[in-house]
Amino acid sequence: MPYSEPVHFERITVADVSRHFGRRRALSRVSFDCAAGQIVGLLGPNGAGKSTLLSVLATLAAPSTGSVRYGAATPGAAGAALRAQIGFLSHDLQLYPELSARENLEFFAGLHGLDDPRREAADALARAGLDDRADDVVEGFSRGMRQRLALERALLHEPRLALFDEPFTGLDEASCVKLVRRLRSLRADRRIVVLATHDLDIVDGLLDQALLLRAGRLRPLGGEGTLRERYRAAVASGEAR
Repeated sequence: MPYSEPVHFERITVADVSRHFGRRRALSRVSFDCAAGQIVGLLGPNGAGKSTLLSVLATLAAPSTGSVRYGAATPGAAGAALRAQIGFLSHDLQLYPELSARENLEFFAGLHGLDDPRREAADALARAGLDDRADDVVEGFSRGMRQRLALERALLHEPRLALFDEPFTGLDEASCVKLVRRLRSLRADRRIVVLATHDLDIVDGLLDQALLLRAGRLRPLGGEGTLRERYRAAVASGEAR
């Protein structure tokens, strides 16, 4: 029976998840769990399965085998009530280029059923540092500005689970620092954050879990050295096999 009340969860359990596209296996028996107040990093080369895993966690793609549980809830049973607790920043930033920054945020705030879309949009613009460009159309924004706007779009409804695919793309150093601060605040609010990134130096010391994907499988990541050193050693070890 579909859920009629909001879905609250403190843990996500990924159990033996595989995802196939014809003969290609994008994910192969991936298992892990994460809890409220954690930031989980998905690491790995291009094509490793990071974006596919994020899509599965966002309920946009169903596992071919295996399961994902959000507390006691499953996507099939919880449906829209579960999706309302998920915020997703993908490579497709899901912004309307012909609308202004303010109009984009007010539109999405309305979709989420927020009480005061105009106020929510104004607060999000302030967090993104885009107050002075609020009424400019997004088509004229740089990639970094669009990235900051899209990130706040994904968090408008204060989701329990925040998913980010390469969130540091296009950001200058100051914006990266602000984003790290924003991620820490989500952890302090006991959100679950899962992000895929190649920016290992930026997230070193930020992640509570670092998961390495190679060819759709989770691989061990050693515990000695910086995150970049551990990543390089793990990748080199895999290539040597």
